[in-house]
Amino acid sequence: MSTRYAIILAAGQGTRMKSKLYKVLHPVCGKPMVQHVVDQISRLHIEEMVTIIGHGAEKVKSQLGSQSQYALQEQQLGTAHAVIQAKDMLAGKQGVTLVVCGDTPLIKAETMEALFKQHEETQAKATVLTAKATDPTGYGRVIRNDQGYVEKIVEHKDASDQERNIKEINTGTYCFDNLALFTALEQVSNDNVQGEYYLPDVIEILKKQGKTVTAYQTAEFEETLGVNDRIALSEAERILRKRINESHMRNGVTLIDPATSYIGSDVKIGQDTVIYPGTILTGKTEIGSECVIGPNSEIKECHVGNGTNIRQSVAHDSSIGSFVNIGPFAHIRPKSDIHDDVKIGNFVEIKKANFGKGSKASHLSYIGDAEVGKDVNIGCGSITVNYDGKNKFLTKIEDHVFVGCNSNLVAPVTIGKGSYVAAGSTITSDVPEDALSIARARQVNKENYVEKLNHKK
Repeated sequence: MSTRYAIILAAGQGTRMKSKLYKVLHPVCGKPMVQHVVDQISRLHIEEMVTIIGHGAEKVKSQLGSQSQYALQEQQLGTAHAVIQAKDMLAGKQGVTLVVCGDTPLIKAETMEALFKQHEETQAKATVLTAKATDPTGYGRVIRNDQGYVEKIVEHKDASDQERNIKEINTGTYCFDNLALFTALEQVSNDNVQGEYYLPDVIEILKKQGKTVTAYQTAEFEETLGVNDRIALSEAERILRKRINESHMRNGVTLIDPATSYIGSDVKIGQDTVIYPGTILTGKTEIGSECVIGPNSEIKECHVGNGTNIRQSVAHDSSIGSFVNIGPFAHIRPKSDIHDDVKIGNFVEIKKANFGKGSKASHLSYIGDAEVGKDVNIGCGSITVNYDGKNKFLTKIEDHVFVGCNSNLVAPVTIGKGSYVAAGSTITSDVPEDALSIARARQVNKENYVEKLNHKK
């Protein structure tokens, strides 16, 4: 196998997107387009990867980090001009170079591997990734000779009527012999209407030199989709979401209504988990087996154990154990750690809290900046009072504590193991182990008060 290199074209601003966000950074299924491309290339045996950046250069570098090297295209003068920016890194090296656009988020590693294989087996100097389009209008047509090799690529506007009837189109992804590529790039002219340097011209140069140019046709036209506007972006989202959902279903996950289930490309889900309609799973979320998620739940960057139910609730950047019941209408905010066998009920908010095994807050509570032990009961309407307007403070509730309804635990405070807090209490001092703490005004009954009140009217 030849030494392999990859060049990703990601310098364009994407004016048709009509956005302050640079085109290749627009997300598809929760991940920037260019990141999809890089992730797929990273599955191949690539020696060096170079991303050509221009508009939004620093933001693209921030997104991809050390996954790639970078070359700056200060002026966008065409695809050939973009590729030649990698000259200092790749020119003079023997091997095969993949060139792919950063706005093609649907392209698969398997397809690029097949393109490499075709290129190496035919010992070609260039191999074009092609696809068969139902409507090829606007695409460059791939003209093959009798042996199946590429004779030329003709742009739609320059094609004859006979050539326009050809359905096989150039997708804009190529493999090149690296030495031949950079030699031919020096000969590319900008003598055209746009005054730009076009990469397909390299194909014509190689053909004139008598070099072999071949093509590999992918079976899926959809994966070659280039995103240039919001309409194409939504189409890419639809296609990738369908692909992701079908993959989970094949792996033993039940999606009650795949059309309304939004699952990110990095999400992992265990077997026999059921996803109900309106559910959104994003980031590097991991859901265990035999869970029930939804309907209408949003889970982002969370780890969820086995057998857990999350109904009509939101959870972000947190760990949720096994056999946990959450919802309906609960909110698990970042940096929360929900242990096994916990119940978080309706209209309960947990934030930056460690919530122990077997504990429960069944309804209408706020638990923020807290350490909750195991087998704790937090009554309806109880809260940890963690904020004084400037600073946040910690509440500690130790094992086997019972907190009565409508209690305020004013942090910093510790509720000792096995203790009880009477309903309606406002706790401002530590509670010892096994104590009953009552912190409320003594009840006073004013007898005959209503009669006196009515008499004054």
